[in-house]
Amino acid sequence: MKQRTRLSVNINKFATLRNARGGNNPDIVQTAQACERFGAEGITVHPRPDERHIRYQDVRDLKPILQTEFNIEGYPSPEFIHLVLEVKPAQVTLVPDAPEALTSDNGWDTHKHAQFLKEILSNFQEAGIRTSLFLNPVLEMVEGAAQVGTDRIELYTGPYAHQFAQNPTLAAQIIAPYRQAAAYAAQLGLGLNAGHDLDLLNLRFFRQNIPDLLEVSIGHALICDALYYGLENTIQLYLRELNPA
Repeated sequence: MKQRTRLSVNINKFATLRNARGGNNPDIVQTAQACERFGAEGITVHPRPDERHIRYQDVRDLKPILQTEFNIEGYPSPEFIHLVLEVKPAQVTLVPDAPEALTSDNGWDTHKHAQFLKEILSNFQEAGIRTSLFLNPVLEMVEGAAQVGTDRIELYTGPYAHQFAQNPTLAAQIIAPYRQAAAYAAQLGLGLNAGHDLDLLNLRFFRQNIPDLLEVSIGHALICDALYYGLENTIQLYLRELNPA
């Protein structure tokens, strides 16, 4: 049977909208519950030090009410590590972002930061939290991820999405490094996630070519599409692209 890929909805942009006016509209807890009710199989948040979208308190508020997998992603600063160990989500995804980064735009150098990552991953795993490292589709980095002991990797799909939009006729060439990285991850016993700029135009092709894909995390594009199609319908559209009948 073909591996089913789970859809985790990143709700950061809902928090950005809330923060633009102050108050609590939209309500982040209610939004997350709606996403689950409409078919999302996970909720992702990325709290940043300046709390410009998801706040640390949002993370604490979400944990007891979520019925699906909770994924917290971010740079492993001391404050972030403390939050994750306090909340104990199903999964933590570590990204190498600088605090001022607009969005995640690169993967870890798993060799350069091996000792740093190994210690942090071990602490999370001892707390019963599944770990994932945000990576470019580079075989050496995948190998390094296995060596530091992560449970999964998340392939950074920003370059794939950008190139696919620019020239979809080269799709087979564009997807090649991702296929190679995914195959190597499977060979090394690593679970595979993916995320960044995946949307209704590029998602199905990516999924068809990465058969061992366990989970995608999608926020910006999905929430933009929800403005046109409605949140419930949009989540169902993404699920059908991921797992067509």
